[in-house]
Amino acid sequence: MSTSKDALYRSWLTLLGWLEEEAAARGLKLSKVADFPDYIYRMERPYDLPTTVMSVSLNRLDPASSDQSGQALFLASVSPRHVDLGGVSLRVMGGSKHWHLHAGHGELFEGKRPFTRARLTTILDGVQEGVGA
Repeated sequence: MSTSKDALYRSWLTLLGWLEEEAAARGLKLSKVADFPDYIYRMERPYDLPTTVMSVSLNRLDPASSDQSGQALFLASVSPRHVDLGGVSLRVMGGSKHWHLHAGHGELFEGKRPFTRARLTTILDGVQEGVGA
């Protein structure tokens, strides 16, 4: 795997950790949406990516509903390895807001600006404020 792809997937792992912590702090549920195609169709080949998770959602649980998956508020996904210019996509469900991040120098960037935990917190504050969660 190239160093740029390695940096992307290491940064993805960091972002997954942040999302897990944010979900716990906000009373949301972090749910896996999809695995990497490489993992699903690996057959007898060795699997060398640092995680199987390709996309996740942050969900608001409704205590009155029997549906345990909840309403998706936010989606994060990373490009599969076969994509040349891979990156991370963040999307607000039901809205037009989205962010495209790329890896560089061991971290994620939003354009030329480093994407930080504080930036993620600000985005998620806006998501929850927008839906009244």
